[in-house]
Amino acid sequence: MAYPALNFLPGRRYILSGALAAVALPARAAGEMSRFKKAQTPKPLPDLEFQDANDKPLRFADFRGRALLINFWATWCTPCVKEMPSLDRLQAMFPKDKFLVLPLSIDGASRPRVAPFYKDRKLTHLGIYFDKGRKAMQGLDVSLLPTSILVDPAGRELGRLEGDADWDMPEGVALMKAAIAGQS
Repeated sequence: MAYPALNFLPGRRYILSGALAAVALPARAAGEMSRFKKAQTPKPLPDLEFQDANDKPLRFADFRGRALLINFWATWCTPCVKEMPSLDRLQAMFPKDKFLVLPLSIDGASRPRVAPFYKDRKLTHLGIYFDKGRKAMQGLDVSLLPTSILVDPAGRELGRLEGDADWDMPEGVALMKAAIAGQS
């Protein structure tokens, strides 16, 4: 699979081992979730700024109290396009006050394509957000598209997965349920 981005290392694999800090996965991670790289110690997410579809500035702290799956993507990124329907189905499985998929588009000049992209693909459960100037992407040390970062309700990064995945499969759903349950 060809990835458009930024420092992909062919053959690199991420193995999930053990518990995800205070969040535990099922005994054996299967499928694509075996590429989820857990943080050795959950670390506070930097409070970076991004924009919603109306250019309203938002910060990660605005979403504290719910688990987040921050997804960096672009309309021109083939693996990103492939995974968007599964992210939409994943969001449909959870109430937005407990869990939110936060798809941060880095589309820049092609930004006007995002809303029609959602409409054409019937992505009805995802919000539209932009990372102007790729500042959040840089602040979170993301160098590959797509990259998804799982954040607990306390605002700490639990881990990340580089590359596309079928997020709405049982192992992905279990990972999100575990992150939501980590609320304290």
